[in-house]
Amino acid sequence: MVVAAVMLWLGAAAASAQLPPPGAWQEAAAYLRLFAPFGTRAGAYRIFVTTLPIDRLLGPPGAWVPAPVVPSDAFGQTGSYDRSRLARLYGARRPVVARGPRGAAGRPAEAWTLVSPYPNRELTRLESGTMLIVVDLRWPLSDDPRRDLRDTYK
Repeated sequence: MVVAAVMLWLGAAAASAQLPPPGAWQEAAAYLRLFAPFGTRAGAYRIFVTTLPIDRLLGPPGAWVPAPVVPSDAFGQTGSYDRSRLARLYGARRPVVARGPRGAAGRPAEAWTLVSPYPNRELTRLESGTMLIVVDLRWPLSDDPRRDLRDTYK
């Protein structure tokens, strides 16, 4: 039942930012220092983890397309993580990643990245579940409320 609720929740469009359903996801704020940007921009990021594999979270076929990518593409270049250590941790294995917008069509409120497997916080082993990195696209970059991340990445 939890899996069905998560799949429906992932597939449904929402007008505003939402948090993952309780029980399936745990907030993992300790990962922010690794994968979020430095400074005030970090406030736009939230990270969650679950023991569920990515293929059980994606909903109907075609809704989100998972693909294996190199670790630096999965986690981006903004955080303070050791890129070479992460690459060595994955070795020849590639994390499976699914990305997509969340929110109203045409003006998403969030950008989601799901990664499986994901590293532990010390980058010493891979966890078998899925990590969810949420970026709030409405989070302002400046004092001007008219400018936000959606306008930056058009």
